[in-house]
Amino acid sequence: MGEDKAMRRLQWKDLAHPVHFLALGLGSGLSPKAPGTMGTLMAVPFVLLWQQLPLWGFALVVLLSCLIGVWLCGVTARNLGVHDHPGIVWDEFAGYWLTMLFAPSGWQWLLLGFVLFRIFDILKPWPIGWVDRRVSGGLGIMLDDILAGIYAGGLLLLMVQASAWLMN
Repeated sequence: MGEDKAMRRLQWKDLAHPVHFLALGLGSGLSPKAPGTMGTLMAVPFVLLWQQLPLWGFALVVLLSCLIGVWLCGVTARNLGVHDHPGIVWDEFAGYWLTMLFAPSGWQWLLLGFVLFRIFDILKPWPIGWVDRRVSGGLGIMLDDILAGIYAGGLLLLMVQASAWLMN
């Protein structure tokens, strides 16, 4: 009930603030249903851009999105008056980008990375759930999704390697 009440507080005018615009996932966080999934979906096209960069460039984008995200999410949460408001989805952007950092190009890898990231972000296996409950502020908002991205990315990398092994 608390999250539904918090969700009703978001309005389109919240996107006028540039920090909120980014933290709310370019507007995808305003989705009344599954804002985290909508945020992750909005992050997918960016992966197609980041994959055109050399690996170090993609890694730099991910690192900067995580570092800046701590600030973006912290400011937006304070301004909204709700810690980790469901509409704050920059953490999903960064977590998904981290998931895809070592993935090859191709729609099947984009989709598999999406599914894996959402599973880890929703289920929050240890220590993701522990971090989600105990770390506050912008760091807390970002850290559980960073960990979900590491878990999902690691599993995706294993699947890429298994796929390559099976093809040979």
